[in-house]
Amino acid sequence: MNDLTPRQIQILKAIIEEYIGTAEPVGSEMLDKKYNLGVSPATIRNEMVRLAQTGYLKQPHTSAGRTPTPKAMKFYVDKLMKTQELSVADEVSVKQKVWDYRSEVEKLLREATRTLASETHTLSLATTDEGDMYTAGMGHILDMPEFYDIDLTRHLLETLDEYEYWWNLVRRVDLENTLAVLMGDEMDRKYLSNCSGVFLRFETANHKGAIGVIGPSRLNYSRIIPIVRYIGGLINDFSKSW
Repeated sequence: MNDLTPRQIQILKAIIEEYIGTAEPVGSEMLDKKYNLGVSPATIRNEMVRLAQTGYLKQPHTSAGRTPTPKAMKFYVDKLMKTQELSVADEVSVKQKVWDYRSEVEKLLREATRTLASETHTLSLATTDEGDMYTAGMGHILDMPEFYDIDLTRHLLETLDEYEYWWNLVRRVDLENTLAVLMGDEMDRKYLSNCSGVFLRFETANHKGAIGVIGPSRLNYSRIIPIVRYIGGLINDFSKSW
């Protein structure tokens, strides 16, 4: 992404992190007050215009602020974000929740999906090549302002009845232990282009599948990615004894 200057990257990172926390369009005055960017509000505004022209920001019709595009969020996840490490206590807590189900595929996937939803406070999903699908945490999306849009919520919930859609989506994660962040056009549905998914594949002698979360494009990736990776890793570890 050498089309961005260091200052533009600094401003874009601040906008994205503010948007992840608030779900509100971000304005130059707020950035100037809250973040130590070292430039004037006028300079911030000019740079935001350039970021919009290059496809990193968009402007909602009802707001003077800007929001990051899927292109910007992808850049943030790939280049700017620092993932949080799970504490030993968090790892132990998660492992305890699924430990008793480690020998039974269906029960393990069901409990792992519930645990993932509980830990990330979002909608979680697991699917396998056998046609099985498990979901948990549907109520969490109602806490997210994006899903106050009843049409978006309805479309997302309707896809939970479409096993083939989700399996085709997660098959893009080709290798075991490879984590994928899908957003924008990668979601393969126009009305889900403002959503994203974080998935990790697992594979055993008899099963292939993936587990992850679905939510708005402003997911707290730095927190969610290590949780998805850890729970998916547990499934891969347990599956070696199946």
